[in-house]
Amino acid sequence: MKGGIQGLKISQVSLILIGLVCMTVLVLAWTKTSFLAAFIPSPNRILPLDLGPGEIFKGGNISAQTRTEQVESFASPGVIEQKGERENIDNSKNTNKEENPSSVKKRSGSDELSEGKTKSTQVDIVVKNSSASESPVRREENGTLSSVDKNKESHSSVPEGTGSEEPSGGKNKSKELTIVPQNSPSVGSFHKGEQTVNLSATVGNKGCNYAKGKWAIDDNRPLYSGFGCKQWLSSMWACRLTQRMDFEYEKLRWQPQDCKMQDFTGSKFLQRMQDKTLAFIGDSLGRQQFQSLMCMVTGGEERADVLDVGREYGLVKARHAVRPDGWAYRFPITNTTILFYWSASLCDLEPINSSNPVTNFAMHLDRPPAFLRRYLHKFDVLVLNTGHHWNRGKLNANRWVMYVNGVPNTNRKTMDIAGAKNLSIHSIVKWVDEQLPLFPGLKAFLRSLSPRHFFNGDWNTGGTCDNTTPLSGGKEVLKDDSSDSVAAHAVRGTNVKLLDITALSELRDEGHISRYSIKATPGTQDCLHWCLPGIPDTWNEILFAQL
Repeated sequence: MKGGIQGLKISQVSLILIGLVCMTVLVLAWTKTSFLAAFIPSPNRILPLDLGPGEIFKGGNISAQTRTEQVESFASPGVIEQKGERENIDNSKNTNKEENPSSVKKRSGSDELSEGKTKSTQVDIVVKNSSASESPVRREENGTLSSVDKNKESHSSVPEGTGSEEPSGGKNKSKELTIVPQNSPSVGSFHKGEQTVNLSATVGNKGCNYAKGKWAIDDNRPLYSGFGCKQWLSSMWACRLTQRMDFEYEKLRWQPQDCKMQDFTGSKFLQRMQDKTLAFIGDSLGRQQFQSLMCMVTGGEERADVLDVGREYGLVKARHAVRPDGWAYRFPITNTTILFYWSASLCDLEPINSSNPVTNFAMHLDRPPAFLRRYLHKFDVLVLNTGHHWNRGKLNANRWVMYVNGVPNTNRKTMDIAGAKNLSIHSIVKWVDEQLPLFPGLKAFLRSLSPRHFFNGDWNTGGTCDNTTPLSGGKEVLKDDSSDSVAAHAVRGTNVKLLDITALSELRDEGHISRYSIKATPGTQDCLHWCLPGIPDTWNEILFAQL
């Protein structure tokens, strides 16, 4: 009886061992048996992203298909679409290219890939709601989805300077969610011969550094005639009307290193600024930029249709004044207004004793000009500048007394000219930045300092700028940081942009008025202001590229 029971237990143990051995063999053979593997979902159905030979994501063996496809998502009922190649060539000329069938398609040709250069390509993962588990290759065209041939490629462009990532159809894709998984691998490089294309899984475009680049000869310059632009250009700055005989400085164009600026034309500017107002507020260099832009927009020609709307902004010549505090002109064809208001320090000025004709003026370092506070709501583009009036001679001549918090300034740190200028620039930038949320369409710029080129003295001690050879001191700006550290620091962390023109203008000492004037005065040279046409035209081209 005991033996029978003991024998039965041994049999059971044997059966269990045999079963375990069979299961082990079955598990080991699972992945190697085509019949059993048929029950496992195909990896291509999970994420059919199959790169060709050598087109492998960096950091893994996952291949990615170079086609724009809609595939099944197992994380949520949606469609994952790999949107097309985006080459960040110019911040002001962004072009979205939907690659179909290749979202990251290798290209050849001098216009797309230059030898020894690499271009950044961005890959977006877009999640859309869909009930389909599988679907043919499709593309978005004019706001609709259409089936396409896998061997064809389509391109969709975005209007320059918009910064938009919408297709050419102009439809708002606000319902799409652009994501980059945190654990997604970085995208490596793939090679075709000696050409290399770098891929990036980041979202957004890196802005162009317009201040970094070089001057190049351009026979299509200048953009207007110094003889013809008499309606807008002060004769004292029109060097074509002076005794100056060399005009090689008019034939130079600024070329940023990492991007190409769109050619400026008056029609393009007016179209971009339709129903908008651009305001320059600053010193005489700001006035030069204003007059330069008026000449550029009109091509230096007389325009009887342009309206003087200065009265709308209180810009009228006061009694006994030499000139008004500014000018404002409107182009009726597009309802575009361009104005300038003189505020050399960007501080609010008010008479300390209004009944005294020779009273001093309170120069409020921490308060923006009353004109700006009153008319900011009318502006769509604001360009501020200051710098060359920050010296004791100018302050004393203008009878300006520094005030802070509504009382005379007693802080030693800001009583110094450099400290006062720094406080004033930071204060106005902060104030403008605080106003921007109230005016969503407003774009604000702080223009960096325009350099002086007085050699062997200053403006009142015999300083000169006699050089007439362009680019004798170099033609290229290689550094990334601005030469105007005060302006650069003031806009940091704000939505006010820096219009950085300092370093590129430093290379152009031959472009000043110098000793030439309609009535030449021996011993006095203007090495501060520029001949027009000239350097301020480039400032406006860079401004135009960012509008």
